[in-house]
Amino acid sequence: MKNILIIHTGGTISMLEDKETGEVNTADIHPLSALGSQLGHYATIDEKIVFELPSPQITPVHMLELAKKIIEFIPNYDGIVVTHGTDTLEETAYFLDVVLEIDKPVIVTGAMRSSNEIGSDALYNLISSIRVASDEDAARQGVLVVMNDEIHAAKNVTKTSTSNVATFQSPQFGPIGLITKDSILFHRRIRTRRVQPVQTISKKVFLLKAFAGMDEQFLQSIRLAKPDGLVIEGLGQGNLPKDTIKPIQQLIEDNIPVVLVSRCYQGVVQPTYGYDGGGKQLKQLGVIFARGLSGPKARIRLLIALEKTSNYNHLKELFETL
Repeated sequence: MKNILIIHTGGTISMLEDKETGEVNTADIHPLSALGSQLGHYATIDEKIVFELPSPQITPVHMLELAKKIIEFIPNYDGIVVTHGTDTLEETAYFLDVVLEIDKPVIVTGAMRSSNEIGSDALYNLISSIRVASDEDAARQGVLVVMNDEIHAAKNVTKTSTSNVATFQSPQFGPIGLITKDSILFHRRIRTRRVQPVQTISKKVFLLKAFAGMDEQFLQSIRLAKPDGLVIEGLGQGNLPKDTIKPIQQLIEDNIPVVLVSRCYQGVVQPTYGYDGGGKQLKQLGVIFARGLSGPKARIRLLIALEKTSNYNHLKELFETL
């Protein structure tokens, strides 16, 4: 049997429902810890709690702390499973995928229903994750997210529903593997990863979503805050209202990198349109087009990249070849 470490960080998977009020909140003792005998059917299990936080309270600094713990613990185990709240699970998974330079399986999982709710997916997702972490084919694939009988790449997965247990999907790409009662089935592999290990997270990067009628007010306010970088979820293939052009140009002149993704959840940004605010004009101004990342993940990538370099050409090459 494989030796698997479970690292708990909090979230619904570690919470309980109050049967009188219906409120879901943290528990004094992790509710799945009492089920060690069931988990032992699948692997030799150790458990550690790194922190106990609802995922909206997890920051990139916490993510880096978690990454350092994984690097510390991984030599003693065949794989690691991280339990995490679902609200920011995709960001933590992608952060780990970018900074961890390891070949052993690292699985991130969570639950949409706490352990004592009817139809809870907590124990099932944890068992599935242990099975995937124990599978030889999970190695050298980067960080994977296991939920609801599916295996997803950290780069592509996103939470799509506020409450459905099938919330985690990889739009356009689909899962890279499936979990059945007796098998772990990978139907494709991760081809390449751009890993950037870091020791600190010290930069300030904002994320802004474009909308109809957007003018320069938000962008001027952001400029006054002097961020280290800005990610904008643009319209369609990568376009913005024309009144945003002047402040974007000023941000770039201030040596603040501006990265553009689409607010659409499928497709990639590209400099197609030549009108004022169109992608072609934005590209000419020096806006960096990020290929295939969501806004939150582009922000994570920029936070990490800025710890290494603020050189425009280096950042451009990184985002345009993801």
